[in-house]
Amino acid sequence: MTDAAENTAGKKGLLAGIGLALAGLAHFVKPDLFKGITATAFPSDIDKHLKVNGSIETALGVGLIVPQTRKLATVGVIGYVLYLAANVARNR
Repeated sequence: MTDAAENTAGKKGLLAGIGLALAGLAHFVKPDLFKGITATAFPSDIDKHLKVNGSIETALGVGLIVPQTRKLATVGVIGYVLYLAANVARNR
């Protein structure tokens, strides 16, 4: 990978991490924004799942921000998306 490509990939990872971490923190600041979508995947004990999902998203976002943990966090994001999709499908 060229230096320019690595720099671009690094910026994308940084921006994705910041976005995901902010979305995670928003679960705590404005939980009503996430209640509808959370109920789709986790219809019982929505408040607990809001906090769990917010924590996971914040942690994964920080992982994407830090270059040394970006690859591992990317795997975590993929797993998290699959986990959410499976719960939505199961609770339809």
